[in-house]
Amino acid sequence: MKAQITDAIRRSPFFYVGDKYKLVPQLKEHFPTEIGRFIEPFCGGGSVFLNVDAESYLVNDIDSYMIALHKLLFNYSNDVNGFWSKLNEIINGYGLSASFLGRTVPEEYKINFVKTYYAKFNKESYIKLRADFNDDKSDLLKLYVLLIYGFNRMLRFNGHGDFNLPVGNVDFNQNVVNALNSYFEYVSGKEINLFNKDFADFLMEIETVPDDFIYLDPPYLISFSEYNKLWNPETEQRLLSVLDELNKKHIRFAISNIIRHKNMYNEIFDTWSKKYHVIDITSNYISFHDNTQKGSYEVLVTNY
Repeated sequence: MKAQITDAIRRSPFFYVGDKYKLVPQLKEHFPTEIGRFIEPFCGGGSVFLNVDAESYLVNDIDSYMIALHKLLFNYSNDVNGFWSKLNEIINGYGLSASFLGRTVPEEYKINFVKTYYAKFNKESYIKLRADFNDDKSDLLKLYVLLIYGFNRMLRFNGHGDFNLPVGNVDFNQNVVNALNSYFEYVSGKEINLFNKDFADFLMEIETVPDDFIYLDPPYLISFSEYNKLWNPETEQRLLSVLDELNKKHIRFAISNIIRHKNMYNEIFDTWSKKYHVIDITSNYISFHDNTQKGSYEVLVTNY
């Protein structure tokens, strides 16, 4: 049985800046209408695979914590009540704001810190939670809570391996609750296999078949996102070579990228893309260091 892409747009419960959530409707217009196995080498928070209904999924990311958090939520999809019980225990235990529980910040914070009252209220509790997580690192639910309350909701670690994101001006609100419940409902019972590998190793180990579809959202060469630090022209070329090999095997793929951003130009990708079909995408690219939208030329390139 071949499954078709769903109409509903699900929000990833990781909410990181620059995810593909707002672009999913545009992307879906150009995805195949029939997908047997959906393969995603750079899954990130999962905004795309959460919106593709396939027979099975192979989902990979090089960030071990990202995959560990997905596994954590996968496991809780069969014990949702247990998840909310333990999560509420952490939030209440540290005294963090939680509007979904009816606990918002006191009015004096809203008056004295008009634009930053969540950050001011949660800072001390957040720092304590961060220190406790870094002392052990085994309780990944604490890491998830840190991610939700953290600045721009990024997974960021220092050279010593400690989570070092500062508190954000955010709250655990009903939007997060809705995204989590949607995630649990969607992944429960599905055949989704998670991997933590280099993209090339991941793809080379797969015995591809004609009804596979591979979607790639790699780090962008001409950006300053926290996720892109290890990406360089050599890895860009390596990825494009892998895609050329997949094309020779007649395996369908689509890849997102930006060709121009501010005053930068990705000549490597632009030149390579001309061999395939290039589709303009209305960009929502936002960087970690500058969360304003800037003029970008974003594309989706397909080989079908």
